[in-house]
Amino acid sequence: MIQVAAAIIENEHGELLIARRRSGKSQAGLWEFPGGKLEGGESAPACLRRELMEEMNIDIEPYALFGVNDHWYGNVHIHLIAYKASYVKGEIVLIDHDECRWVEPESLADFEFAPADVKFVRMLESAPS
Repeated sequence: MIQVAAAIIENEHGELLIARRRSGKSQAGLWEFPGGKLEGGESAPACLRRELMEEMNIDIEPYALFGVNDHWYGNVHIHLIAYKASYVKGEIVLIDHDECRWVEPESLADFEFAPADVKFVRMLESAPS
């Protein structure tokens, strides 16, 4: 099982940050909530702060567990841990993604998400405004 953390990052306008995986990466062309693999002994919030700085050059503040999802990509088991997070600072520089967007929660259905992230998209779509 691979433990992965995803950040549901909200800006001051209530928009969420989504990113599209670049060509050559697994799940290329699909959108996701950014994050990455937990390193040994690392908490999900610490992983998200590290990964978002490494992959997007931004500082975030994870503040609440949003949900977990176990997903199998063939024989690979992903345990995805999502945290709500606030955007703190930094100008986005993409490393593992070829595009990112700030979108309204109700617009999430317009994007094709990686299968492991779909559960969180549905949760956000059904959340009260």
